[in-house]
Parts: sequence; structure tokens; C-alpha cells
Amino acid sequence: MALRQQLLAAPALASRRRAFPGEDENYAKARKSLLAEEIDLRRKIGRVAEQRRALPPGPLMKDYRYKDANGAELGLADLFGDHDTLVSYFWMYGPGRERPCPMCTNWLGAVNGNGTDIKQRVALKIFGRSAVERQKAFAQERGWQALDFVQTVGDDYAKDFNLLNADGSENPALVVFKRNDSGIRLFWKSEMAAGMADPGQDARDAPDIASLWSILDLTPDGRGTDWYPSLEY
Repeated sequence: MALRQQLLAAPALASRRRAFPGEDENYAKARKSLLAEEIDLRRKIGRVAEQRRALPPGPLMKDYRYKDANGAELGLADLFGDHDTLVSYFWMYGPGRERPCPMCTNWLGAVNGNGTDIKQRVALKIFGRSAVERQKAFAQERGWQALDFVQTVGDDYAKDFNLLNADGSENPALVVFKRNDSGIRLFWKSEMAAGMADPGQDARDAPDIASLWSILDLTPDGRGTDWYPSLEY
């Protein structure tokens, strides 16, 4: 077993920071302190990812059914293609919605930009309760070309993953499946539900999978408290 290399303390690494011309002592001190925290956060993210990869096998999955863009009915196993891992996102664009969820749309727009690269490593499918034709029409409107949409047949998938609310509204879900000789198992599902958010905070994952919020977190005003993405501006 390889020995884990001893890491330098974050403040020691932060002390290697190069100052900018004209910065005063207060900024330099505060920025160095923040840099140490950022290094600790980077390491924490790495440890959490390692712990995620070490999860024991999850439950075996049912043979959920889907329809693809050609109208063919497929099973969950058919969505993997040549890969043994499937990354899926259930977006809030059910038949009862006139337009999709703006935040789902924002997230999928960013994923579309990376879709071709992602599919070199894993299968990537977008699940929706609306007909594939309806989903693809919106994708064409947005200029998405790297995302593959499928329709969930029936509501078994949505119900089993707690994606349907009593009032008929939907919840999004990022779910990763793993296929091996024993079948298809749940590997990981985003489970930071609204009830797990801190006071005054929107439900969010850690790290935040939405590049929108990750970028705004770098700015002086942050995410704000009264702004949300829109489908049109």
C-alpha cells in the first residue's frame, strides 16, 4: 500500500502567495488567511470525493423503462452504451409545466458545454416526464447539442426517487448508476434536500454543481438574496 504523503499545513502553503503591486498590508493579510481556508476547502473536497468513490454497493435497481428520441422503449441497462457508469439528471419539465424550471435549464446549459467531454468517460442521459419531442424542442431552442434526452415511461422512477410531490410538482435529481456483473446499482444520488439547508439558505449541494452559483460566490455581492435565473432576459 502506498504511503500517503505528508501534507504541508495550509497556512504554510498560503505563505507562498505572491503579493500584487500596490496591495496594502490589510489586504495581504486577509487574502493570505482566506487562501489558507481555500486550500483546506480544496483538500476537503478531495477527501469527500475519495469517500464517495469508496461507497459500498448501493441497492439493485429495477428495470425502469424509457423512450428515446427514436420512439424506442429502452431499459435502464440500455442507457449505459459502452460505459459501466451512467450519470443522469431528472429535470423539472413534466407534462404539466408550460416551460422548464429555470434552474434546471441553467444547469443543463452548463452541462451541455461539457457534454462531449463527459461522455468520453461515462454515459450521460437527461430524464424527463415530458415526451422526448417536447424536451428536444426546448433543447433546440437553447442550442443544446451535446445532451441526450429520454422520457421516463410511467412514474415508477420519479416515485421511487421521491421526485414527485403531492401537489404534482417535481424535484430535480442528479443520480449516478454503476453497472457490473451483479446488475445495475445505485452508486450515488444528490440528497441535500431543502430540509437540510441552513437557515436563510436555498437548498444546495456541496460542492455546488451549478457553475452559476460557483462563479457568483467569487464576487463581492455573492449570490444575493433576491435574484434567480430566468429563461429569458
